Amino acid sequence: MLQNKLLLFAILIIISPVLFALVYQPSSFSLSWNQGRGGWLFAMTFIVAEIIGVKVLVLKKRVIMTIPFAAAVFTYLISLDYGLRQYIQNSAKFYNVNLVHSWTWLWDFVILGVFVIAAVTLLFGKKWIRIAPAGPIFLCGSAIILSLDAFFPYDTLGPLQYVVPYLVKLNVGIINFFDLGTAIARDNLMFLKGDHGSMALQVFWPSAGVHSVIIYSLVMMAFLLKMNIAPKRKAMYFVIGITGTIIVNMVRIFSLSLFVLKISSNPAEFEEFHGVAGEIMFLPWLFAYLFIVMALETRRMKKITA
Repeated sequence: MLQNKLLLFAILIIISPVLFALVYQPSSFSLSWNQGRGGWLFAMTFIVAEIIGVKVLVLKKRVIMTIPFAAAVFTYLISLDYGLRQYIQNSAKFYNVNLVHSWTWLWDFVILGVFVIAAVTLLFGKKWIRIAPAGPIFLCGSAIILSLDAFFPYDTLGPLQYVVPYLVKLNVGIINFFDLGTAIARDNLMFLKGDHGSMALQVFWPSAGVHSVIIYSLVMMAFLLKMNIAPKRKAMYFVIGITGTIIVNMVRIFSLSLFVLKISSNPAEFEEFHGVAGEIMFLPWLFAYLFIVMALETRRMKKITA
């Protein structure tokens, strides 16, 4: 009973910065991947799902040692409103950052990622990588992607941009096949004409969802690492997930095109939809897929044991 209470207290400490930010700065939880902390909510969900019910001895003194680290994150969040946010934005020029938005938000993911890793290391030692890897890796992966976008925006990072023209052509092919409007593809450009006018869309690797494939790969590898199943089954789950993630990205590009063709070609309205269309599809898919894999394997192990 005492161990369960200690574990719940430890979970509460780890997720306390997210809960604090939700109350203190609720408007910062935009689902747009480079304009807010929406990803924090999914990281919190991963952390809770992995740690709750863990059959590992947790020492009270180690739980208490995580509190100062949480307090440091609180201090960071409060300091943002007292000049720190402006300082981070101004430092972008010094480091030759091209996209200030991504540069600014990446530090939120760095800070929370470092805190979570420190907390789970204190609680579980080196075993944390097998006990609760998904949350920390999701946060650190998001920080890496934001840093790439900050320093190599648009199409300057060739390898990540390579697949985009093929996704654009496929999307245009689907639009023309179903006769939803006029669509023309040229490299990473789409020329769309629908019921409310026309618009040219230039697609870059983050908008095409390439970042979500990278984040999925990191989280899924960490998740599969802790599962005691045959390598062939791990490979099968990984490939199915990659395929699903690509399909989700295609749905995202298609939905953006459909918005222009059937709802509005107004740039401001399009940007509002564009800001949430990616993460609102990818992050629920990622969590749902991990839950399905875990449920299937749990059911399978129960059958084998029976």
